[in-house]
Amino acid sequence: MDAAAFVAELSSVNESILNRLAPAQALLAEARGDLSPRNLLRIALKNELEASEIAALWMPSAASAELKLALARQAGDEARHYRLIADRLRAMGDTLEGFDPLAQGYSPMFRFLGSLESDVERVAAGQFTREAIALVKNAQFIELCERAGDSATAMLYRGVIQPDEHYHHQLGRHFLKRLATDERSQELARAAQSRTIALAEELQSLALQRSGIHHAPGC
Repeated sequence: MDAAAFVAELSSVNESILNRLAPAQALLAEARGDLSPRNLLRIALKNELEASEIAALWMPSAASAELKLALARQAGDEARHYRLIADRLRAMGDTLEGFDPLAQGYSPMFRFLGSLESDVERVAAGQFTREAIALVKNAQFIELCERAGDSATAMLYRGVIQPDEHYHHQLGRHFLKRLATDERSQELARAAQSRTIALAEELQSLALQRSGIHHAPGC
């Protein structure tokens, strides 16, 4: 199929699957563990750091200058999110003294993304699918913050972080249309998308089993 139709198909798949991650009411009803905004913001720091690093990791081997610059923009955005979240935590009284977001190592998602070698796989898994997941998870987090009376954190996510993540997702759509132009590239993109969603679902299930944290903000 042509690239535009292929991207529309992947979008439809993303939307139908991500609906399973969307119902914040059900998540809140089932949640266990520490779901305070402060705790979830600490988890978000790791997500933002990994997102920044993976974009920077991919930049040198990207095939086009346009994609290199898009990855540079994303790496910078995610790093800015990290700083803004850290500032918000400090305003909440968390000094972050001794805190290392990577103390437990990189996530399985990061390791998977780092293993991808082609631009079409990276775009399909990263900007197109992972950022779509982040948009859903962040929307849930905003709702949680509002319920907790933390309007400042909700405003940070709604006004700054979510618009950036939406832009990154749109970059994924743009580059997929350029890269997924034949059967082989579409096969690679579809496999990368599928594995990214499977990992997100596996990690959500594991987080719930371990600590009840299954709607931490994305990246």
